[in-house]
Amino acid sequence: MTDELTGGCACGAVRYRLAASPIFVHCCHCRDCQRQTGSAFVINALIETARLEVLSGTTEAVGVPTDSGRPHIIHRCPKCRIALWSHYGAAGEKLAFVRVGTLDHPDAVPPDVHIYTRSKLPFVALPPGVPAFAEFYELAKVWPAASLERRRALFIPSV
Repeated sequence: MTDELTGGCACGAVRYRLAASPIFVHCCHCRDCQRQTGSAFVINALIETARLEVLSGTTEAVGVPTDSGRPHIIHRCPKCRIALWSHYGAAGEKLAFVRVGTLDHPDAVPPDVHIYTRSKLPFVALPPGVPAFAEFYELAKVWPAASLERRRALFIPSV
């Protein structure tokens, strides 16, 4: 699957590759994501930042305010301004939230869960069989064991 996980911005100045399958994929319907994307939702593939390889170009990190008040840094192409990935709150720069729409084959990474559906736009229909939550959820109840282990490995302090 990782052969298909390359992507980039609209102008081609920034190209990247995911060196592994995503840990988990969120489709977020919160107002922040709606406002920041100008769309009904955003699909983010969560992956260790160390497994996000920039193949060409550089990104510009832009801090944006959020309703939660937690830091949100969006990495954009400095030329066409397309948002490629983000770093949110407590996860800091260890975990990247890659915009699935910037992948060359976004259909290779469908959402594992829909979150913040309390602010889902009424004309958006959720697919059957995909968990959906009005707000966030408990990771341990939803993520597979392998995904939980990858996340846990990010936050274990090194000796």
